[in-house]
Amino acid sequence: MGVWQFVQNEILGMKWLNGLIGNGLSMLGVDIGGQLGGSVQFFLYDVIKITVLLCFLIFVISYIQSYFPPERSKKILGRFHGIGANIISALLGTVTPFCSCSSIPLFIGFTSAGLPLGVTFSFLISSPMVDLGSLILLMSIFGAKVAVIYVLLGLVIAVVGGTIIEKMHMEKYVESFILSAGSVDIESPTLTKVERVKYAKEQVSSTFKKVFPYILVGVGIGAVIHNWIPESWIETVLGSHNPFGVLLATLVGVPMYADIFGTIPVAEALLAKGAQIGTILAFMMAVTTLSLPSMIMLRKAVKPKLLALFIGVCTVGIIVVGYLFNIFQYVFI
Repeated sequence: MGVWQFVQNEILGMKWLNGLIGNGLSMLGVDIGGQLGGSVQFFLYDVIKITVLLCFLIFVISYIQSYFPPERSKKILGRFHGIGANIISALLGTVTPFCSCSSIPLFIGFTSAGLPLGVTFSFLISSPMVDLGSLILLMSIFGAKVAVIYVLLGLVIAVVGGTIIEKMHMEKYVESFILSAGSVDIESPTLTKVERVKYAKEQVSSTFKKVFPYILVGVGIGAVIHNWIPESWIETVLGSHNPFGVLLATLVGVPMYADIFGTIPVAEALLAKGAQIGTILAFMMAVTTLSLPSMIMLRKAVKPKLLALFIGVCTVGIIVVGYLFNIFQYVFI
């Protein structure tokens, strides 16, 4: 086993933990080869694995975030113009919180501060779709090549989507109270390393409390898919023989609400059952970027026409990425 394969399987994927849990359940008399026993093993393994990765990644990303408060981010974005501003905005989105709902207040703040609308939408698209956490977690399941390409294509969606919205001059479809709010331009206080660590710990605690219920639900769904739904069903609906699999997965994912941690166990189970990579990734993108609660929140800030354009641009981008992955999946793996 190569070094990277060891990192992917034993460190990121924690395959040793799966074996350890399986041995423990067997010692307790649980038949892990059966449906119920296999579901219990899958549930315990994924909950523990994702929780460990969750806490580690939130700490690291929150520490990085402490260097990019809204005031500093606004100043950074203000230095760029045109598509360069969209690219920087999309990249800044990768060091923000994990779910779309968490990104909307920042989007509103940036828009209120007078940043170009397309730039703020590039941030809003990239933030939940391609954060640093998604890169690490996708590596643990699909490998480095798929994870990196996923992130790059997600950034492309963010840049293109923001550029389209900018070119269409949709400012009049932002609610008036957002445009007239303005912002207080203050310097963020300089934090010591100890304060940054404290901030990161607080973020771990608060984010974990919000995210953990969705992890349990996601892992529960994954356990059912992994051990109770026949492989033939998954292959029929989401496999290579259904040309509408990507479209179906995207439409199913839109009304759901979860972050990357909640969708990972579902993706893992679908992959094991024979679903195509592009179909799985399209589902994950739709859930994390276009969740119903975040769209309801966004509707408070923008008018229906702009909201519909945002949903349409993201949906088309996600579907295109899904089909690209399915077409070239043997190259990606």
